[in-house]
Amino acid sequence: MNRENEVESEKSNPVEQMYYEWDKALSTNDPDALLALYAPDAVLENPLITYLMGSTDGICRGHEQLRLFFEKVAERKPKIRQYFRTGYFTDGKKLMWEYPREAPDNDQMDFVEVIELNEKRLIQNHRVYWGWFGFKVLQEDAYYR
Repeated sequence: MNRENEVESEKSNPVEQMYYEWDKALSTNDPDALLALYAPDAVLENPLITYLMGSTDGICRGHEQLRLFFEKVAERKPKIRQYFRTGYFTDGKKLMWEYPREAPDNDQMDFVEVIELNEKRLIQNHRVYWGWFGFKVLQEDAYYR
């Protein structure tokens, strides 16, 4: 296989597709596109859930809860939430990447995203780990603009 074929096969890799499609759906505030990437019984764990949804456990289960969360995120996302990334790690089923605080143009909210895909290549489990800068945004109520 020559390098051109390798590049083309990399683009068709379901893990890489998820990496790009998930980021695009979030950055364009598209709850429907986000939801289409998740299994019907998917689980999302994120400290932002407790903040926006008023829950105590920070977990959304299933499409109904996910949709409500994605809609609130789209409505309230602060401008400091940017999308600079430098790549991902995967074992073919689990996908991990970082949004580092230090980005080329400015500081951004810092997160690590961990996504587990099911056999249909949909997100089954998703965990979000926040850095100090992102947490500071919550402390300053930036999601309640």
